[in-house]
Amino acid sequence: MIGFNSPYFTGKETAYIKDAVNRAHISGNGYYTNKCHQFFQKKYGFQKCLLTTSCSDALEMAAILIDLQPENEVIVPSYTFVSSANAFIMNGAKIVFADSREDHPGINEDGIEELITNKTKAIVIVHYAGFACDMEKIMSIADKYNLFVIEDAAHAVDSFYDKKPLGAWGHLATFSFHETKNIMCGEGGMLVINDAQFLKRSEIIWEKGTNRAAFFRGEIDKYGWVDIGSSFLPSEIVAAFLYAQLEKIDEIQAKRIELWNFYFESLKPIAERGLLRIPAVPSYSTINGHLFYLVTNSGHQRDELIGHLKKKGIQAVFHYMSLHRSKFYTEKHDGRELPNSDRYSDCLLRLPLYYDLEQSDQETIIDEIKAYFNN
Repeated sequence: MIGFNSPYFTGKETAYIKDAVNRAHISGNGYYTNKCHQFFQKKYGFQKCLLTTSCSDALEMAAILIDLQPENEVIVPSYTFVSSANAFIMNGAKIVFADSREDHPGINEDGIEELITNKTKAIVIVHYAGFACDMEKIMSIADKYNLFVIEDAAHAVDSFYDKKPLGAWGHLATFSFHETKNIMCGEGGMLVINDAQFLKRSEIIWEKGTNRAAFFRGEIDKYGWVDIGSSFLPSEIVAAFLYAQLEKIDEIQAKRIELWNFYFESLKPIAERGLLRIPAVPSYSTINGHLFYLVTNSGHQRDELIGHLKKKGIQAVFHYMSLHRSKFYTEKHDGRELPNSDRYSDCLLRLPLYYDLEQSDQETIIDEIKAYFNN
């Protein structure tokens, strides 16, 4: 079986975990947590970073920070993971779902403005597959209506919009280090704070609503409960594992991009025959090799192709189901049709892509896709 995902280990993870244990500080916000924060702030110019136990937690922190009120609305793409919406629902917002673009699964930037009302508080955008949304257009809309922008960059580590890293555009941004991601620690995430008004409070929310972090820096003589919050920070063991991955980020990215490009060039002839679609990368976006997807011409064809590959020992999988059609939210949705989101839900298929994937395995996968369409 050629599996869909296989986590990559650099070889230093256990050594750094042992070192964290030897430092006798394995709860959060210690030596390795700070090294991870500094890495991202230095390499990508993020103003402030806070590791979290998941990207979901980082999104929940973002929802708290923008101070949602019960009447507020938040615009979220329907084609995304449930956390992109759930974090804001948990904090009392009404979700207004946006459709995807016709040419790729990211939010349709041209459809955002018509969804804005006097109750809109924020726009959540998802950089699907690591491809940048049109951040200049989105930030212009947000400035016009005085809205917050939260980048869900779960797929988008080390990806850029016109040379500026994703995660550096929005007022807040979130990343995932789940084991399916390019850089991983099993479960983990990060909140990026780019707006100075959130700097102090983000750290308090991160530390269970206390000013504990300021206390450990020696800025105050004792700490206490000063705001709402929760236990969002991961242990030093998780941070130590993550730091071993970060040290190899350039090598990991180069290999994943090589694999992505091989799929793209090899499957282009099938796409040119109109038998399927391969990713359309916007001109302003880089490729970070997070995932490679195909879009079939029908849901039936997608399911048949997955079945064909499975019979040949290849694990290909579908992705998100439109959130506006979900059991939880369908009755709360305003009834608008979101045809592009639904098409990706029905027709998108993801191929195996991970650091240790051999080119011979890719060739097998490609040959079987060609065999399916030729038959």
